Amino acid sequence: MAERSTAAVDVADNSGEQPLTAQADQSTADGVAQNRERDTDNDEAQEGTGTDGSAMTSPPELHSGHKLARRYRLEECVTRLDGFSSWRAVDEKLRRAVGVHILPADHARARSVLAAARSAALLGDPRFVQVLDAVEENDVVYVVHEWLPDATELTTLLAAGPLEVYDAYQMVSQISAAMAAAHREGLAHLRLNPNAVLRTSTGQWRIRGLAVNAALRGVGSDTPQRTDTESIGALLYAALTQRWPYENDAYGMSGLPKDIGLIPPDQVRAGVHRGLSELAMRALANDGATASRHESACTTPEELVKAIGEMPRIRPPEPAFTTPPEYQRTTYQQGTYGRPAPHPGVTQPVPTPPPPLQSRTGKALKWAVSALLIAALGLGSWQLADALLEQDKQSDDTNQTQTTDGGDDKDNDKPKPAKPISVQGSQEYVVKGEAQAPEDVAKTYDGDNSTYWRTKKYNAGPTLAPYKPGVGIVYDLGSPQELSTASLGLRYAGDHTTVHLYATDSLSPSTGIEGMKEIGTAATTGTTLTVKAAKPLKTRYVLMWITDVPNAPSDGYSGAGYKQAVTEVTFKG
Repeated sequence: MAERSTAAVDVADNSGEQPLTAQADQSTADGVAQNRERDTDNDEAQEGTGTDGSAMTSPPELHSGHKLARRYRLEECVTRLDGFSSWRAVDEKLRRAVGVHILPADHARARSVLAAARSAALLGDPRFVQVLDAVEENDVVYVVHEWLPDATELTTLLAAGPLEVYDAYQMVSQISAAMAAAHREGLAHLRLNPNAVLRTSTGQWRIRGLAVNAALRGVGSDTPQRTDTESIGALLYAALTQRWPYENDAYGMSGLPKDIGLIPPDQVRAGVHRGLSELAMRALANDGATASRHESACTTPEELVKAIGEMPRIRPPEPAFTTPPEYQRTTYQQGTYGRPAPHPGVTQPVPTPPPPLQSRTGKALKWAVSALLIAALGLGSWQLADALLEQDKQSDDTNQTQTTDGGDDKDNDKPKPAKPISVQGSQEYVVKGEAQAPEDVAKTYDGDNSTYWRTKKYNAGPTLAPYKPGVGIVYDLGSPQELSTASLGLRYAGDHTTVHLYATDSLSPSTGIEGMKEIGTAATTGTTLTVKAAKPLKTRYVLMWITDVPNAPSDGYSGAGYKQAVTEVTFKG
């Protein structure tokens, strides 16, 4: 019951944050609100009570233009309540937008916020919005995190209507897998709501505020896995129905009608996918019991991942192809060359042939003309042949290396050179443990060989196992492409580096390596490597998967050990 009360508090009200200024309202219209961490708890009821000491602490006096650590310039305050504030800021050192949470160092939750932020930063999973810094200085505690300008909150997406079946399936699959990985590392979210779930322009789903949002609000749970699993069920329910699965309205959605209980999504809205409807009910709970009557409850994100894996896979909708243009007939057809092509339904004039020569005189004249023409053709042909033979003889004497027309035909038959394929996006792929350097993946295709993405340093090798099955990056080629080769520039030589290419279904693959199609494999002891496709294969998403790395010397990032860095990746098709 304690768990249910926690969930109820977390979703009970959607009015915790009010617009700060007219400027903030305008920024919302400009799309900045996509990254705002809007609050959904009924905090007005808690503020001023001083039950946890936080209400008695005033937030620091900060303003736009203020700098933290001589680096983070505050731009706009997006949340100010309960003794802390959240800002959109600019990291002037790296020239990128970031988000910053700020609270006084003597705030009752300051220690827990710092601990949560540092734990979340160690996870390094790219499916979560990354914590970049967590610092206490000058009587202020602040947490810096990624700001995703191309991402849209689930709240905003659902304002336009329920998600399509495939999008809802991708959302619950990716969110469940991410939270299962977090719980394996001992981290919980506890405030997993539509404001904390973002979809990027590439279709990847990201989770914001792991551990930190709950610490900022003082939210806890005796059963964290159950709490996060039920939250995922609520997200899926909302995605399928555009209704919040509780009686209270929240996140811009209407709650369920009172006194009817929790009914399945396919009874709320027609056309809902039966399997996803059942999955949502298995994740939701009524006082600890599953809301589904047919299947056992999913009480952890890991169980939810298993249940999704047992479902028939939902495939993306077929692309809509435009009608090809009608075949254009040319005028080079038998009997029409030099005349306009006939139009259907229009009677074409029949050319009148010249009148025949019917008389004997006409027949004699015709035979005479024919004889003269034959004689002229014979004489001309003999003269022409003689001239050509003489010319060929001279040509053979002066140039014995001249090629024939057949050589040109062979040149036309040569295969066309491969064309470069530009990369539209990328994301580090993590199967086990922490990520390598997710913030540097774009450096592998920035055209600069001096920049690179690197792996961690390992004590044994060249094979990464058993530390990791492999490390790598998923690349988005923008559209399905027939890939022929991938060329890699590597930072370290020695031992051997082994790279595999796989075709996968998204930047956040829904299957493991075993479910992907292998394109090709190659190994090298040098600093360049080319992986060739074993057979033609079209794909939009390509995983570069490294399973073996060389023994490399110490550098500015890590000591000597087994590691590798990729400076540049080029795809050709």
